[in-house]
Amino acid sequence: MQGKIVKGIAGFYYVRVVESGVYECKAKGIFRKEKTKPLVGDNVEIEILDEAEKEGNIICVLPRKNELIRPAVANIDQALVVFAAAKPSPHFNLLDRFLVMMKRKDIPVILCFNKEDIVMEEELKELNNIYSGSGCRLVFTSAKDGKNIDEVKALLEGKTTAVAGPSGVGKSSLINLLQPAANMETGTISRKIERGKHTTRHSELFLIEEDSYIMDTPGFSSLYVNDFEKEELKFYFPEFVPYEGKCKYTGCVHIHEPNCAVKAAVDKGWIHSVRYKDYKDMFEELKNKRRY
Repeated sequence: MQGKIVKGIAGFYYVRVVESGVYECKAKGIFRKEKTKPLVGDNVEIEILDEAEKEGNIICVLPRKNELIRPAVANIDQALVVFAAAKPSPHFNLLDRFLVMMKRKDIPVILCFNKEDIVMEEELKELNNIYSGSGCRLVFTSAKDGKNIDEVKALLEGKTTAVAGPSGVGKSSLINLLQPAANMETGTISRKIERGKHTTRHSELFLIEEDSYIMDTPGFSSLYVNDFEKEELKFYFPEFVPYEGKCKYTGCVHIHEPNCAVKAAVDKGWIHSVRYKDYKDMFEELKNKRRY
């Protein structure tokens, strides 16, 4: 029987099988031997141990389309990253780290600025200016007024979407609007893990409608982008692409080199200075990382 892992906690995996419900499963010892671990979002084969109690074992993890380390999830079609337009003001460096991480994995991003009801039109325009070249789909929402929620829903249809963002941006309110029935299926899981209320939060997959899942991913503030070489970083900023090969020096990394097309584009306002500053900060961090 095949299903999808919707939650993993304390060595148990909760596997949703279409038209059969959620089974509480353990992973067979073979996974430990092979040093692999099932992830939330994995499509798996299970054997049923007790149909009445909905218990089983995971016997096989089907091939993954992609996987993320932090948060530890698999088979993501896209990411919905939520920041507040104000209160709190967007932390651009954190946001840009996330975009680099997703770009490296080839995962498309919907960038959602929530709380648009509390900012002026000029501020929204400025956010649009900063990210218009980033390759993301931009949406401005108000969870409070329900504004543009239908647009977000349409973008999630038929996909598995990781929802990420720092605390205080209205992410939970947004998730509740997107899938008010989230607790229907998770209720059965909670009854099985009485102590679940007291555990730290884990990634969890919610069914919005058939074939549309959203995954709430905690741990957003601990993003480190440092598992690759500094020379690669420029390829994860889509705004730089039109200027690639137009600099004086081959292999220009757009930092100190003279006659750099990217720096010229920043000076002319064609690439936003906020994005370029974050690029430089991340470049420095990669340059200074300890070598092992």
